[in-house]
Amino acid sequence: MKSMDVMVIDDEPAIRQILTAHLSRAGYNVLQASNGLNAFELLSKGDIDVAICDIKMPDISGIELVRRARAAGIDTSFIMMTAFASVDTAIEAIQAGAADYMIKPVRNEEVLHRLVKIADLRGLRAENRVLRSLVLGKKKDLFGFASAPMRDLERLIDKVSPTDSTVLITGESGTGKGVIARRIHQQSPRASEAFIPVNCGALPENLMESELFGHTKGAFTGADRARKGLFLEADKGTIFLDEIGELPLQLQVKLLHVIEEKSIRPVGSEQAKRADVRIVAATNRNLAQMVAEGKFREDLYFRLSVFQIHAPPLRERRQDIPGLVRFLLQRGAKRLLEGAPILIDPEVEELLAAYEWPGNVREMENVIDRALILADDGHVTCADLPPQIAKGKGVGTTVTTPLDSGNNLREQVRSFESALIGKAISDADGDRRIAAQKLGIGLSSLYRKLEEYETLGLLQVSAALQDDPRQA
Repeated sequence: MKSMDVMVIDDEPAIRQILTAHLSRAGYNVLQASNGLNAFELLSKGDIDVAICDIKMPDISGIELVRRARAAGIDTSFIMMTAFASVDTAIEAIQAGAADYMIKPVRNEEVLHRLVKIADLRGLRAENRVLRSLVLGKKKDLFGFASAPMRDLERLIDKVSPTDSTVLITGESGTGKGVIARRIHQQSPRASEAFIPVNCGALPENLMESELFGHTKGAFTGADRARKGLFLEADKGTIFLDEIGELPLQLQVKLLHVIEEKSIRPVGSEQAKRADVRIVAATNRNLAQMVAEGKFREDLYFRLSVFQIHAPPLRERRQDIPGLVRFLLQRGAKRLLEGAPILIDPEVEELLAAYEWPGNVREMENVIDRALILADDGHVTCADLPPQIAKGKGVGTTVTTPLDSGNNLREQVRSFESALIGKAISDADGDRRIAAQKLGIGLSSLYRKLEEYETLGLLQVSAALQDDPRQA
């Protein structure tokens, strides 16, 4: 059950006090109002989830209060109470916009039951709003990593996910920090609740506080209605604060309070609201250095980095590249080619395996999607790759063989490949197995390439193959 702000509206003090005490013990934030006009003033601030309201009151009736609230755009759900068991009154209350109706004397257990039902309905409405305003994405098929760094990373994810610990994910842009955050959420006890991703670098600074923590109606110019804020939208779930290093210092103080007190204060509100939210943050910046420079609060840094996970760049885990390429090709084919079969040239796979990938997995996704769009009949060739990959730019090993503009693309790629393979074997002191691992290809593929390029006269393989047990 999500924590809610509830107002008890009744001109009888005893009823207000009994209900308030019972609801407070059940974990609700409770306010009281002794008449309809006072209640409307409090409701106008826009931060009351449910009002339990008497119908018969001395100034304005509960039904009139509901009508005024609805006319003012107040989103509060009303549960009406009356001592008069009149069906007509019940119908009138529902027609005015009330969510439910109870006969006095009300039982405390019945009130709690009605609140749970309304919480469920409000939760569905809030979820629909979030889905319309945020791109939450869907749970994707998980890729099985081959490299030791990624297996270590998966072990850390498995360890921290079942806990409620705050997590700080570090790594270069495009390394999959958002995927890691979503996986932590999906493997946690909060998996059935909301996962709210927030790009702190994309939020306008003047609106950042109200976006994160909400605001009351009239809190500032243009606040024509109350806003719940992303932290309360994520109540019971997980909020993912991407690019946390972009958060201004004044908001860092407020975030620290949220972490320590488990409560937030919307802009313009005098009342703090409880927020049961797990925080996962990510950054591609050096927060420790930012602390030393006075650009990031040290106390917040320590709170966020209780458990750190580093996402290694692709160039440090080349073993994953061939499998990741195939995974992204299959996934992209489903999305872009309606699942049509695809064929990829071996030269393409080898160029992709040798590329440095400065933009990491995000760059690889873009390259794969581009290739699938350009491919004829699902056949991916070197011509479908961006120039910086097809021409060998960005490859980790420097190759000085120039490209001959007089040759066609396939001949130029072969010339470049042969130079790359010769360099890799030389750097490995003639050990073909090590050279194949560095190139990200199988040993049999390497031997096939060596034989092909020797036949074409593109590679002097006799020296490279000396002392090769296969040639003995």
